[in-house]
Amino acid sequence: MTDHLTIEPSILYFGTPVVLLSTENPDGSFNLAPMSSAWALGKVIVLGLGKEGQTARNLADRPDLVLSLPAPHQWEAVERLAPLTGRDPVPASKPDGCRFEPDKFGAAGLRPEPSAGVRPPRVAGCPLQFEARALDVRRSACGGFVIVEAGVSRVHADPRLVVTGTQHVDPAAWSPLIYNFRHYFGLGPQLGHSYRSQTPSGDRPAALTAGGGA
Repeated sequence: MTDHLTIEPSILYFGTPVVLLSTENPDGSFNLAPMSSAWALGKVIVLGLGKEGQTARNLADRPDLVLSLPAPHQWEAVERLAPLTGRDPVPASKPDGCRFEPDKFGAAGLRPEPSAGVRPPRVAGCPLQFEARALDVRRSACGGFVIVEAGVSRVHADPRLVVTGTQHVDPAAWSPLIYNFRHYFGLGPQLGHSYRSQTPSGDRPAALTAGGGA
C-alpha cells in the first residue's frame, strides 16, 4: 500500500449531485442557477450558496424555490448556465468571463414549467423536481457563503423512476448528474444496497442516463 500524499486542492467538490435552483426575482421574473452544494436531512434540503449571487438575494426576501435535478445527459445545459449571473452589474467576486443574463432558461436551452404550490417554475425535462420554501437563510461561519435550509413540500418524479405501486424513487433507475472536482459524471453500476433500503431488488430498469432520456 502506498502512503497518502498531503495536498492542497483549490476546490473540495468531491462529488455531489447538480441541482438547478429556481427563485423569484424582485420584478417577478425568475432566476435559474446551477449549484452542487446540496444535501438532505429528512424533508429538509441544506444548500450552500455564494453570498453575492442573485439566488441568495432572492431567497432572503422571497423564500419559495424549486430544486430540479438534471439527468447526466443534460450536463451541457447545466454548463451553459455556469458563466451566467442574474445580477447586474456582475459582482466583482464572480469569475472572469461571467456575464449578466436575464433569461437564463432561454440561454441554457431549458424550458420552465409551472409549479403546483410555489411561484418559481420547475425545469421541464429534469427527472426529479422538489418544490420547497426557505426556512432559514444565514451567513456561513466563514462568511463567504449563505446557508439555506429549505423545507420540501412537493416532489415531482418521472414515472420511470418510481417503483410501481409505491412512493419510492427506484435507485437503479435514477442516475443523478454528479459534479466531481468541476467535472460532470453519472453513476456507475450498482454495487449493493444499505440494510435500510426499501427497494433492495436488483431487477430494475436501466437508469436514465445519457441514452435514457428524461
